[in-house]
Amino acid sequence: MQILNSILTWVMKKRIHQIELFKKYPLEVQDEVFKKLISTARYTEFGQRYAFDDLVNYEDFKRRVPVNTYEQLFPYIERQMRGEQNVLWPTEIKWFAKSSGTTNARSKFIPVSPEALEDCHFKGGKDLYSIYITNYPDTQIFSGKGLGIGGSYQVNEYDPTSSSRYGDVSAVIMQNLPPWAEFIRTPSLETALMNNWEEKIEQIARETADVNVTHIAGVPTWTVLLLQRIMEAKGKGSILDIWPHLEVFFHGAVAFKPYRNLFKSIIPSDKMRYWETYNASEGFFGIQDTKDSEDLLLMLDYGVFYEFIPAEDADKEYPEAVSLGDVEIGKNYAMVITTNAGLWRYNIGDTIKFTSKTPYRIRISGRTKHFINAFGEEIIIENADTAITHACELTGAVIDNFTAAPKYLERSKQGGHEWVIEFKVKPSSMEQFVTILDETLRKVNSDYDAKRAHNLALVAPTIHSVPEGTFYNWMKKRGKLGGQNKVPRLSNSREYVEEILGTTV
Repeated sequence: MQILNSILTWVMKKRIHQIELFKKYPLEVQDEVFKKLISTARYTEFGQRYAFDDLVNYEDFKRRVPVNTYEQLFPYIERQMRGEQNVLWPTEIKWFAKSSGTTNARSKFIPVSPEALEDCHFKGGKDLYSIYITNYPDTQIFSGKGLGIGGSYQVNEYDPTSSSRYGDVSAVIMQNLPPWAEFIRTPSLETALMNNWEEKIEQIARETADVNVTHIAGVPTWTVLLLQRIMEAKGKGSILDIWPHLEVFFHGAVAFKPYRNLFKSIIPSDKMRYWETYNASEGFFGIQDTKDSEDLLLMLDYGVFYEFIPAEDADKEYPEAVSLGDVEIGKNYAMVITTNAGLWRYNIGDTIKFTSKTPYRIRISGRTKHFINAFGEEIIIENADTAITHACELTGAVIDNFTAAPKYLERSKQGGHEWVIEFKVKPSSMEQFVTILDETLRKVNSDYDAKRAHNLALVAPTIHSVPEGTFYNWMKKRGKLGGQNKVPRLSNSREYVEEILGTTV
């Protein structure tokens, strides 16, 4: 495996000069991507509808093609699900990434073209290794195996030919991995793609406990459950007692900050590294590229053309988007993508902030539908993650999961926020935890601070500490265990809070 580590490390490093190229010429690379997308799709049904054949430039594109939600693109996607081709994209669509999101009960089916697989998802995975190796040239990451928790997939029952499949994006990727990538991962493909989450966890624990695992990739919430089960099965108090050469956790999908202390308790080593990514059913978008910052390098040559809508305008019927060259640092944007799988001006539902333009680096700030703004406070996920992380640090608390929603007081104009938190380790003082949470929110969000002043419109938050397993049981009840499923952090509705609290009664 040592020889393999040397060979793969050398191969991965070769990509770096191309990454440096789009860092140096970002707008030119994006323009190239844009022109290629338009040219490739000009004879599709969508391309003909919007006359891609004589489309001159980006401004022309903006005038002709509206910004689309999933619901607006769904009539096209539904036809593709039924086996029609050349609708949104010219190459054959045989795979769909099933994404339930967190706010909508109805599943979304995101088309995955051969180009999206090869030039976006796979390229993102390879670049993740390349960038990591560049930062840590002494890595032994390929001397062992990478642990990945896949989702599951099934035959597309909507397709009368039964020639297409759908499932979690992780399952779609795993099923199509090249041989070299399959060789360096564990567990077996059969186990990784099992449908029953609870059975899968047990089987993965059995298969991987005696494997030399050097790196892990996954969603923090479900990865924690797996690691805890493996430690329990082996009777160990630390995952390093099982995998002594484990060096990095590649994570994404949810903010890692609130989970950092929980991972430290499972992996008690200052040498353990945590490396962030931004990938979704729709594509691979960003990779942490320096060890000194968790900001994400926006990957510009993956067949994805980016636009950005100021977050305050995202819900408008005809929102005005800007291209990469016109963004501002620190401003909250809803991200819009046009992809090599036929998602045209698609509002992905994520909000981001630029931290740099040389090169273009971003931070994920939240979801367009995940916020609390019942009283004009405009709390976003980034605010919540910062506040709860700070409260944990100062009170010694370790959390497993949380969500929050507005609380309306009867016969009063005052309201507040109600937090439901599952603690692994409870805070030294719950009163202090609440105070720090509240004070931090006031520091990072001026609107919240103004509403909290003198209890003018908001009273101090209420926190419910729920028993271990509460969120797991709630997700299980909703049929959302494992895969890309995530607990909604914030909601302007009380639906989730009341459901979760109801499970503890």
